[in-house]
Amino acid sequence: MLFKDKWLPVVRFDSWHGFSHRDLYHRDGTVTKTPLFISDLNDALTFAEEDLKANFKKYRDSFLKGE
Repeated sequence: MLFKDKWLPVVRFDSWHGFSHRDLYHRDGTVTKTPLFISDLNDALTFAEEDLKANFKKYRDSFLKGE
């Protein structure tokens, strides 16, 4: 997301650290890591796509509010 002339991540999904998880980024630089408890990587990708479609605006608004 473009914020104050800089591109910053708001949310990302990955399987680094040995498990599928969602990282929510906050304006103060902290990251909330939430495990997905989905072992199949294809299922984790499908979940991530659906979660972004359903919740990106909420993630963006929370980031902008500093939550």
